[in-house]
Amino acid sequence: MRHLPLLWQPHPPAAPCPYRHWLVDRGSLTHRIQSRCDAFSVRGLRLALGRPGRDEAACVSINPRKFALLREVHLYCGETPVVFAHSVIPRAGLSGPWQALSRLGSKPLGAALFTNPKVRRKPLQFKKLNRRHELYRRACRILNERPAHLWARRSVFVLGRYPILVTEVFLPGILKLGS
Repeated sequence: MRHLPLLWQPHPPAAPCPYRHWLVDRGSLTHRIQSRCDAFSVRGLRLALGRPGRDEAACVSINPRKFALLREVHLYCGETPVVFAHSVIPRAGLSGPWQALSRLGSKPLGAALFTNPKVRRKPLQFKKLNRRHELYRRACRILNERPAHLWARRSVFVLGRYPILVTEVFLPGILKLGS
């Protein structure tokens, strides 16, 4: 019998307290980091059409064989990476209300999502990523020391009928910002 990966959970499973505060906050993660960091920046890693993972495609209601815009960035406080962010934007939304997101560059996605009152956020989901998970591997590429696991959360934002999936992977540097 093939081992199935654990699904994303509606509650953070036994997350250590310092991470828990970051995981469950429903506000803008960008804003929260900026409020604790004098030198916040976004550094782009990837912006390309690609196939999302099967579970990601299901979250944004597209066929897993269809292409979507995949955006990956690291959020930094000074020279310390604190979050790896991975977004999936279905192509239909790129010619609609999410059109400007393909041109964000080093601007934070959170600013676009949380300043528009028409954007709805669906419930958060949580996962403890291990070394075998693709998002763990992508998030850790810049880390000198790789932890045994990383905590992640994701949610779908909807504008009209157009969804976007945003996954945020918390790197060890986030703990330097307090809870």
